[in-house]
Parts: sequence; C-alpha cells; structure tokens
Amino acid sequence: MLMDLDPKLVEIVVLSLQVSGLAVIIGALIGLPLGACLAIGRFPGQQTLSVIVNGLMGMPSVVIGVTVYLLLSRSGPFGGLGLLFSPPAMVIAQVLLVIPLMAAICRQVVEDAWSRHAEELRALRFGWWHSMTTLLHDCRHSLLVAVLAGLGRAMSEVGAVMIVGGNIDGVTRVMTTAIALETSKGDLPLAVALGLVLIMIILVLNAFAFVLRSWAMRRYG
Repeated sequence: MLMDLDPKLVEIVVLSLQVSGLAVIIGALIGLPLGACLAIGRFPGQQTLSVIVNGLMGMPSVVIGVTVYLLLSRSGPFGGLGLLFSPPAMVIAQVLLVIPLMAAICRQVVEDAWSRHAEELRALRFGWWHSMTTLLHDCRHSLLVAVLAGLGRAMSEVGAVMIVGGNIDGVTRVMTTAIALETSKGDLPLAVALGLVLIMIILVLNAFAFVLRSWAMRRYG
C-alpha cells in the first residue's frame, strides 16, 4: 500500500496533514504570543492564568471533544454554523488542544531569555510589546520545539477528532481515527501502513528541527 500509494491511504494522510497543519498554525498564532505575555507581562491575574494554561496541558482530549461537540451541536450556541462532523470542527478541537502546550513551552523559553536580556531591553526603553516581539524573534529556533510538540499532539490525537468529526469515510477520517477503526475491523494492512506513515512524518519533522537548531547554534552561537 505504501509503495503503490494506495488512493485511500493517500486521502487519509492528506486530510490529516491539512487538519493538523491548519490547527497548529492557528494554535501558534495564539499560543506563542500568549506564552510570551505570561513570561514578561505584568497584569492582574497573570499567575492564575499561568496555572490555568499549565493545567490545560493535561486536559483529556475527550473532554475537549465533548466541549466542542456541545458548542457546535444543533442545540449549542454555534449550531447554526453547521460545522459539526466536518474538518473545521476537527481543526477547532485540535487548536484548543495545542494552544496550552505551545503557550506553556513558549512561556518557559521566553522567560529564560527575558532573565538574560531584561536589563538590556529596559536600557533601550523597549515597552512590553516591543520586548515581547523581540524575544519571540530571538527565540524563534527554540520555539520550533513548541510548534513541533503541538503538531505531534494534534496528529496523534484520537478522542476529540472522533467525537466532533464522526470518523466519516472520505470526509473526516484522519490517520489516528482510521487506525483505530481499521484495527477494530481486523483490517491490519491499512492500520499498519497508516501507523508507519505517522511515525515517518514525526521522525522527519523532528530531524528537520534538530538540523535547523544545530545550524542556528553554529551561526548565531
């Protein structure tokens, strides 16, 4: 199936990459600035928000799935949008899963950078917004770890996307849900092929991150 590029296999892999890729992009646009604000910002409730973000990292995916399901169901506040059992619903669920993880990792990275460069940034009279964007840019290679961690969680997630997507063949069936379904049906060749593809994608992404960080360390010290 891998050598012949089985059409069903390719369809599932492409949909998985589209859903998880979009979720990670949206999650990074929200989670990274949020983590940076928690690292250097000073505002009421900052510590409480940090505790909530750290706590949400351990939130079971099925809880996120049920929450999104209730919001998008016909009786929910966003039921009129008709998003339930569609790829956009899966993207929403994965975004909610990856934001806390990215924000927590980014907070630690930026906090470490802030402790090293705070006096310099103050001497330059940078405001908190300018300081935050500067540190995000300076830590961009280290923050790749946060993005990859989010992508890994999004692509390996089963419960939430199955609840809000319905695992509909040709519409919302992604690699993890297909592996679970095909294994339960006894169709092991497709399940094993999808598992191998998932492992290869994660390994390639991590190898790319390792090479990029090594290059950045050699060039920028």
